[in-house]
Amino acid sequence: MRNLCMVVSYDGTSYHGFQSQPQKNTIQDKIEEALALLTGEKILIVSSGRTDARVHARAQIINFITGSPIPVRSWGLAINTILPHDIVVLHVKEVPMEFHARKGAKSKTYRYTINGNRFADVFQRFTQFHHPTYLNVDEMEKALHCLIGKHDFTSFCSRKSVKESHIRTINEAKIVREQQIDPFQNPVQAGVFHIYLTGNGFLYNMVRIIAGTLIEIGEGKKDANEMKRILEAEDRSYAGPTADAHGLTLWEVSY
Repeated sequence: MRNLCMVVSYDGTSYHGFQSQPQKNTIQDKIEEALALLTGEKILIVSSGRTDARVHARAQIINFITGSPIPVRSWGLAINTILPHDIVVLHVKEVPMEFHARKGAKSKTYRYTINGNRFADVFQRFTQFHHPTYLNVDEMEKALHCLIGKHDFTSFCSRKSVKESHIRTINEAKIVREQQIDPFQNPVQAGVFHIYLTGNGFLYNMVRIIAGTLIEIGEGKKDANEMKRILEAEDRSYAGPTADAHGLTLWEVSY
């Protein structure tokens, strides 16, 4: 028996999230179906964490136990011929039997992408949240910095959360702007920018609620200095709305 680890990239647009659900179309279902066809085994995969419906992943980490003799170097090409076109295995390696994709994860990075231009990008419409009116990105960036450190993130957590503790540590929080050159000379406005959050763990809808709150700050509906007060309130009603799922991507998992 071997323990194999895979790095998986997927476009979550057509799926009800990562984790298998009764009578639902999920990423886990598709990967396990492909593994069954490839190996003849009933395999249960372990992931670094679940992603919600319409959320994407650049580098989701999974592992599973298999008795298949398929060489490690052949797994990627073999399984990608079976998987749907919007799920791709990027890397495969054999890991120690005790390796566990979820329990072993030290930190995760999520990216939320906002297109602040006047017109949407038709080619990126499933991975960018389009916001055609003005956003003050400088104020959003200022507000974001107060989230760094160990805090109770109840204000930025869905009321549906069943976690006993809402204390998490954000190691890094930043906004990265793309250079924008519009050949049609449309107003660039805020341009395309990415909100990156790296932490030891994230609560249900946490990144999307942070993004929704930052958008309200960018719109001028909230002041950047309010972010600290919202965090300290430990009350979901103080924060902004939950941003649309399709702008969110699980970017990286560190071990």
